[in-house]
Amino acid sequence: MPKAPKTAITPTRAENYPEWYQQVVKAADLAENSDVRGCMVIKPWGYAIWENIQRQLDAMFKATGHENAYFPLFIPMSFLEKEAEHVEGFAKECAVVTHHRLEPDGQGGLQPAPSAKLEEPLIVRPTSETIIGATFARWVQSYRDLPILINQWANVVRWELRTRMFLRTTEFLWQEGHTVHASEDEALAETRQMLEVYAEFAEGVMAMPVIKGEKTAGERFPGAVATYSIEALMQDRKALQAGTSHFLGQNFAKAQEIKFQNVDGELQFAWTTSWGVSTRLVGGLIMTHSDDDGLVLPPKLAPAQVVILPVYRNDEERANVMPYCETLKEELASQQYAFETVRVRIDDRDLRGGDKRWQWIKRGVPLIMEIGPRDIADDKVFVKRRDIEGKGEAIPRDEVVGTVANRLAEIQQALFDRAVALRNEATVEIDSLEEFEEYFAERAPGGLAHCHFVDSPTMEAKLKELKCTVRCVPLDAQTESGKCIFTGEASERRGVFARAY
Repeated sequence: MPKAPKTAITPTRAENYPEWYQQVVKAADLAENSDVRGCMVIKPWGYAIWENIQRQLDAMFKATGHENAYFPLFIPMSFLEKEAEHVEGFAKECAVVTHHRLEPDGQGGLQPAPSAKLEEPLIVRPTSETIIGATFARWVQSYRDLPILINQWANVVRWELRTRMFLRTTEFLWQEGHTVHASEDEALAETRQMLEVYAEFAEGVMAMPVIKGEKTAGERFPGAVATYSIEALMQDRKALQAGTSHFLGQNFAKAQEIKFQNVDGELQFAWTTSWGVSTRLVGGLIMTHSDDDGLVLPPKLAPAQVVILPVYRNDEERANVMPYCETLKEELASQQYAFETVRVRIDDRDLRGGDKRWQWIKRGVPLIMEIGPRDIADDKVFVKRRDIEGKGEAIPRDEVVGTVANRLAEIQQALFDRAVALRNEATVEIDSLEEFEEYFAERAPGGLAHCHFVDSPTMEAKLKELKCTVRCVPLDAQTESGKCIFTGEASERRGVFARAY
């Protein structure tokens, strides 16, 4: 029996996908568990990926007319209580501040000072609709004040019992957009526009194909009239909700008294939206592209798109190799890729060449270039593409410089195409409950099942039994007559069902 190929990550995806994921995070030096249960420390390489996500999304938000602001971390409990459905949706996840001072407990420790109890408890924000809504109520007086288009980059806290780095942690980083409009149509257009921004970013920058759709009533954001999401398929054939955009109607405006005088001088409630993505995108990036040798990064998000590894055995060789590498770095860094100059690093650490190479493979760098005396003599560069198996190839230096942008573009497209192919392979239409149960049986691989359905307790009970959910109703789904596979009732739409993170 032939030996299984040796991989940098053990276990492999096929052997134990959840543990493989944790090992990729560790091997790529992205993050580690913190001393606070359920929280993580995002390390420089992981944070650099988040900064690239943040920078490129921020530019897209500003291109659509939004401005950044910042709102308080703490929310008075009474603010959450104003919107009943909202508080019910988040009550079990809230961290609560009840005191503003500590004092010695008489036994060498500390305790909350009884005299420092707050008159009203403060919630560490799980999301900011209520506190931002109260602020908007002061900002809005007339139709001339609208629309208000605000985004904030912040952290939030949702108390989680089971956590996994980047995918679900008690504290995480995100952006949350909040807007106010004079009409329902304007607010709905904003909600859909931001969903399009997220989808464009996911596919064009992350190389992660997504389905744009509307959530069912049971899956909506608490207090929203409609929730739209982008859903992606991971390599283990589970779905990941990668971004959401909420049409809040007038619900939060009424709860927070966001009113304005319209053109006719009449006082009316405004229409609001909210939308957000988080560091969960880093988890989606890992699970969409990475392999059994570690992280694989799409070039548009890689902190370094090219890493140059000098190879030499003594000071004399070093004196020859390093200037060559420095000059090559300058030439590569002058090339344009995706409206930016190419991001290049030289790794001249005192480590064995093989160790360095494997570190950068595990970190997912798109192009690794090795240069030693023999390469210089031939005026060639040894180039390895991270997305292709094999050792790489020696390429003339001029060609390396002249084609680096094309190579990065090829990698970006190849990763997207590979992810699309996996999604297509794992997508089916199902028209019977028997087939649905077989598709989502405990040991079945599962995937994305497009099925006719009608929301009902019968459906919810079956989904709970099979540990899967209805992800969304695709926006591009065709209207077609059918029967709900759970109840037999008439249906005109198919929803996407999957096991999910």
